[in-house]
Amino acid sequence: MTPNELPVDTAKNEESLGIQEASMRSLIDEEVTSLPEPDETAEAAIPDDTVIAKVPFGGVAPVNLEQRIAELQRQEKSLQQYIAQLQGLKSELQGQVTATQGALTSLLQDGLKDLEQRKRDLQITVEQLERRQERIRAEMRTTFAGTSQDLAIRVQSFKEYLVGSLQDLALAADQLELTKFKEPEKLPITVVAAPAQPPTPKFADESFQAQTKKIRSLIDQYRSRPDYYGPPWQLRRTFEPVHAERVSNWFFTQGGRGALRTMGSRLQNILITSAIVSILQELYGDRQTTLVLADSPERLGEWRRGLQDCLGITRSDFGPDRGAALFEDPFVLSQKADRMVKDGLLPLVVIDETEEQIDLTLLQYPLWLAFAPNPQAPSYSNY
Repeated sequence: MTPNELPVDTAKNEESLGIQEASMRSLIDEEVTSLPEPDETAEAAIPDDTVIAKVPFGGVAPVNLEQRIAELQRQEKSLQQYIAQLQGLKSELQGQVTATQGALTSLLQDGLKDLEQRKRDLQITVEQLERRQERIRAEMRTTFAGTSQDLAIRVQSFKEYLVGSLQDLALAADQLELTKFKEPEKLPITVVAAPAQPPTPKFADESFQAQTKKIRSLIDQYRSRPDYYGPPWQLRRTFEPVHAERVSNWFFTQGGRGALRTMGSRLQNILITSAIVSILQELYGDRQTTLVLADSPERLGEWRRGLQDCLGITRSDFGPDRGAALFEDPFVLSQKADRMVKDGLLPLVVIDETEEQIDLTLLQYPLWLAFAPNPQAPSYSNY
């Protein structure tokens, strides 16, 4: 290609380019035109370290290898800087990813803690509701049992009243004087033994030293060597020194007839009474009977269940002719106690704390135990 062939489209390009670009193109055309025509036959000597490179507008020019190497080195440095920038950006992004993962882990842990706390709160609420349900069921059972106990006591009281009336009627019929039609034949006089008189315990008297030793031995046994699976009518519960002190005071100071300050709980009072009943059963056997007085069927039900639990007895052991009886009316209790004394038995009258007034007729019997309320503390019976 000759230099004359280069500016073929010059006029067309000048219309589309600006004034500065058109002037530069014209200068290049003038320089190319002034160059001599290359001789195709005579090739110029080109050094060994020079290469032929294409130039714009279809020409060729020799290029030095050192310049090419320097240019490649500059490109390499720029590429290394760009790679270093990319690596720094990568490290920054990895740090951000790590921080994000840590934040997500912390958020998940906080959420799990919150859920666990809610779970514990729900479990506590469920347990409270279950205990409340059991308490309501127990109250329903207690109420039904108390009503049944009230009916049983009233029926039993009416039965005892009928039996007493029939006995009085039979005694009155025996005392009637009938018309004598003829003198009866004289029969030999037979001496009838008088009914056995009930014993009058005097535990503090010197003449009852054997009983005193027995009582102290039993109290010490209940306190230090409790037998939770002993025979019926023997104490089966833990006996503390405070209970032993109350029982010893009732036996040896009050002589089996007196009042004790309440322990603040009916169950504790029943425990003291059970220890006294157990000792009396050891001393007098079947001749001893326990008569409990309370002002409501519910409290009598508590006495029955407490005595059963402490003495290992059953419901069949409660009755007018059994080892224990429950009364709501002091008059009916005194009638029963009078008949027992006439039969040579030894009744123990137990008066609950809720009895505000005590009938004086109950204090005539050989053994009686009353629980006095504590004026310095509210009574549990008021709840």
